[in-house]
Amino acid sequence: MSAAVDRQRRRVLQGLCAAGAGAVFGAGASDGRAAGVFTATDVHPKDYPTVAAVRWLGETLERQTGGRLRIRMYHAGQLGRESDTLELARNGAIDFTRVYTGALNNAFPLTRALCMPFAFDSVAHQRRVHDGAVGAAVLRGFESRGVIGLALYDSGARCFYNTRRPLHAPRDLAGLKLRVPPSDIFIALIRLLGGNPTPLPYGQVFSALETHLIDGAENNLRSFHASRHFETARYWSQSAHSYAPDALLISKRTFDGLKPSDRALLTDAARASVRVMREAWDTSEAESRRALEAAGVAMNTVDAAAFRRAAEPLVRELLADPQLRALHAAIRKAA
Repeated sequence: MSAAVDRQRRRVLQGLCAAGAGAVFGAGASDGRAAGVFTATDVHPKDYPTVAAVRWLGETLERQTGGRLRIRMYHAGQLGRESDTLELARNGAIDFTRVYTGALNNAFPLTRALCMPFAFDSVAHQRRVHDGAVGAAVLRGFESRGVIGLALYDSGARCFYNTRRPLHAPRDLAGLKLRVPPSDIFIALIRLLGGNPTPLPYGQVFSALETHLIDGAENNLRSFHASRHFETARYWSQSAHSYAPDALLISKRTFDGLKPSDRALLTDAARASVRVMREAWDTSEAESRRALEAAGVAMNTVDAAAFRRAAEPLVRELLADPQLRALHAAIRKAA
């Protein structure tokens, strides 16, 4: 991040923090958080499906309330990393944040059920689970720590990409330094597969690849393309080792400050935004695949059975938790 961008981010954050919890709905707010204006943030660029879905959510609220409620979106990490924005939301300094669940595993243990390796067989399987009892249970689990879970945005299959070679079996990961989110699950998984896990914020991956701090990472195809990581990492291996989703969260302080009718409007619109996000995702993922193929990225399949076997010790360890075991059983039943 450049010094100028960092200074701008600091100015925005200072204004938002000065507003305090609930000021977004107060009369005559004069510090940049106007009455009825929600603040939302995402680390992804403005055309990313999750950003588009939250923008649609804001437009829907504005239309339904005659302009009384609306959303101001700060995309592309303008307000910081996901860990930063989560804390800002918990403290009421911002209202909405979209966070990858892999980065939430330690603070919100139920999200581990959605991030376990090879829990899901496909996007269709994942969407059935998100729309059912398991998804509802995970969303309820956020409330205990200062945020409300509004929606789960699926984000495709997470796979490996790197600067060195195609990965066909776990042995091919040997010696590779691979970026992972700050999650015990992903750190343990990479170790089991033979790689060297390197936790880094998403926004630092591009420079880390260029400077050879890391050899690769794991993420979905759309992010691989949108982040331009493919310009350095020329090998994509379709491991589909995780379908960990994103979560759309709102500050509990903000949510509790709404009158009941507005809470209902917001909740319904957030649920409806899932369809918008999925449609945008499916379209953009196909476009990303075509663009990556045209750019000459080497794309290969893997020995899926070998990857599953290597991950089994981690799965067994996670299933020792009764709550995770029950959620995992429901996930597999929906396969």
